Amino acid sequence: MNLNSARVRIDQTTRYTDRNYHTDVISTENTVIDGGFIPEKPLTMQELFVRRINKALGFCISVAICVTFVSYYTAMNCEAKLNKLDGEIVRLNTENQDIQAELDKFQSFNNVDDKVEEFKLLKKADKVIEITALSAEQKAVANAEKPVQNNFDWAIGY
Repeated sequence: MNLNSARVRIDQTTRYTDRNYHTDVISTENTVIDGGFIPEKPLTMQELFVRRINKALGFCISVAICVTFVSYYTAMNCEAKLNKLDGEIVRLNTENQDIQAELDKFQSFNNVDDKVEEFKLLKKADKVIEITALSAEQKAVANAEKPVQNNFDWAIGY
């Protein structure tokens, strides 16, 4: 170890080579660095108290910032879900309007049918008769047997 610089004496170098650092006190009369440095003073109780309060407040604000980030993420996630649900609600409302229009149309047909029956403008059939379909040969025979009539005396129409 070479301490032959600034104002260190040679005899001080031999003191530190014996590994007796903890027992030797560095003499203050031979300073290595000169300058206008502010001397370090011991901390008072008030300064220690303020430093401890600052550390505690710094920890609290760090926790508050972390909680803010987590709550912001949660709020944005919930907002995205709400936007998705809003789009689905709009789609269902449109579909519901179409179905409601169809229902109104069918209901109006039903209302007209009920009014016609109420005022007895048309009469519904009391009995339904089922017949079998004629084959092509039977149709030809049925058409051949009918005599052609051109007597058209009257007509009912609108």
